Amino acid sequence: MDVLTLLGHPVRLRIVHALRGDRALTTAQLGALLPDVSKATVYRHVDLLADGGVLEVADEQRVRGAVERTYRLRKERASVDQNAIARLTPDDHRRGFAAATAALVAEFDAYLSRDEADPVEDLVGYRQHAVWLDRDELLAMIDGMRKAIAPMLANSPAPGRRRYLLSPILFPSED
Repeated sequence: MDVLTLLGHPVRLRIVHALRGDRALTTAQLGALLPDVSKATVYRHVDLLADGGVLEVADEQRVRGAVERTYRLRKERASVDQNAIARLTPDDHRRGFAAATAALVAEFDAYLSRDEADPVEDLVGYRQHAVWLDRDELLAMIDGMRKAIAPMLANSPAPGRRRYLLSPILFPSED
């Protein structure tokens, strides 16, 4: 299965999100982070991601006679390069967008289902803005966003840090 197909499923995309930031987690820990997904489904999708080379085994331990694996993300396999994106058909884009938004909705619902969820305190945002840009302005805005976000992508889990999902979506809404 190619990387586009692997990452084009909401549960697999959520597993990849959970492992970003150099995290290493067991399948049971991943299941705890995705409480709305059945244990069997998490195991099945972890196996697919591992078989596809997106995840690698970071550690193995014997636990009550079974082997418990800890997985980490293979960063070089967990993203889609620009050449592959350029070859996508409109239907490929529809499927990819549907998977990304389904994963986002599921993550947001899981967040709101937590007893301690506090959207105001947590500075939750889901605003949309319509902006008028020519191509140069659009490229400058994208570059500015990348420069603001890129340093934060290197952050790893640490005391006082929480994992936030940032999902920029950009497309022309009219001609």
